[in-house]
Amino acid sequence: MAQKNGELLHVVFVPYFTPSHMIPLVDIARLFASHGVKVSIITTPYNAILFESSIDHATELGHEIFVHKLKFPSAEVGIPEGIENFSAVTSKEMAIGVFMGIPLLQKPMESLIFELRPHCIVSDMFFPWTVDVAEQLNIPRLTFYPNNLMLHCVEHCLKLYTPHEKVSSDSESFLIPGLPDQIEMKRSQLSENVIKINPKGPYWEMMKRIKESEPRSYAMIHDTIYDLEPSYAELYQEIKGKKPWLIGPLFQFSKREEASNSRNTQDQERHSCLSWLDSQDPNSVVYICFGSMGRFSDAQLYEIALALEASNSSFLWVVKKGDKPQENEQESWMPTSFKEKMLTNKKGLIVRGWVPQLKILNHPATGAFMTHCGWNSILESLTVGVPMLTWPLFAEQFYNEKLVEVLGCGVRVGAEVCHSTFDITDTIVNKEKIEASVKILMNTSKESEKIRSRAKDVETMIKRAVEKGGSSYNHLTALIEELKCHVFGTLEV
Repeated sequence: MAQKNGELLHVVFVPYFTPSHMIPLVDIARLFASHGVKVSIITTPYNAILFESSIDHATELGHEIFVHKLKFPSAEVGIPEGIENFSAVTSKEMAIGVFMGIPLLQKPMESLIFELRPHCIVSDMFFPWTVDVAEQLNIPRLTFYPNNLMLHCVEHCLKLYTPHEKVSSDSESFLIPGLPDQIEMKRSQLSENVIKINPKGPYWEMMKRIKESEPRSYAMIHDTIYDLEPSYAELYQEIKGKKPWLIGPLFQFSKREEASNSRNTQDQERHSCLSWLDSQDPNSVVYICFGSMGRFSDAQLYEIALALEASNSSFLWVVKKGDKPQENEQESWMPTSFKEKMLTNKKGLIVRGWVPQLKILNHPATGAFMTHCGWNSILESLTVGVPMLTWPLFAEQFYNEKLVEVLGCGVRVGAEVCHSTFDITDTIVNKEKIEASVKILMNTSKESEKIRSRAKDVETMIKRAVEKGGSSYNHLTALIEELKCHVFGTLEV
């Protein structure tokens, strides 16, 4: 039991306001609660809607888990009521409004934490101020990073050795010294904070504060798996001076916990794309999705369509561009023959809006995943053994692509430029590159078979990690025990 003299260990969780950060941290909160910890989650009303059903399930099972909702300052930043996270925005102005609104919640959040008087704070990386609150309360603060360890090691070695400054152009390749693997990159693929000595702007000021908060944090938690990158776990500990707690993949962990508590739940209405997949042959479909943030130009969508047509592969493509056209209306970017050949003949399906990604990846018909290399998407693909066609767009995604490369679970599409905005309009990956990568993975060559076999091996390894005795399970239970000892001293048996 996480208690002494009847007192439960009480941990406050502060998730950031975008689903890729929020959902994994809420999953950690649920895991802590399932191990006898009293949990409080601080968020806003419309963000709470994204995860409340899973919290309701946890409380029905008798877990001590509470959600505290603070009003989002919509009026103060001039955005509509209900727009409280970055996936809900539909314009640049809204995105700026959300970004400006989040800091206005700091004072109300601080007041609530002082009122709750927890034993510990687990905070998203984007709330570096929580380390100040923890120090005032004299309690440990743990930082949550929804990413892998390799990217932290790569960024550290880039800054330490500056190999990108020793090449003559953005397109010249270089090796990154100091890493366990031979990692080769180009300057054009690096994020802005590596290339610029002191990048300016609110985002980079935030990143600076995050780095400064690390040494003052009790520990760091990552949504990754020790077995996936053991040599990077060792290097990370050398760099940071702290052992990372690796308890991923969190969606798999929480799913396993739910399965162990037998409760019959009514499935939501089945998404129509899953019925379409039912009509396809096993391993025949390329699933294409670039996350909720990136927006391609019409010219890029046109090149993707041409490549799919030329490769003759079946596909399920999530297109986020613009508004949905009227029925039977030809989209401006779509090649003339594409709709008839690919869509009317049921060779492909274009979907807009939300899709059940994990169910799509789990479907027997899905044979490859063309992805922007967001870490959540990569983890989901690795967990079900689906090989990837990697197409990074921005942020740390090019580093994530390198981990897929090291693991041998994918094929590069050939993107070369790390973008500084969500609108991908200044570069084009041509049809030939896209077609070639699809053909490599979707044919029956020895190379394709090797990649598929490796993806299945990684799937087995990851699923073993969340089972009792696995690395992620052991990290979770050891972390909770360590926090109990830190808070309560020697525990009563």
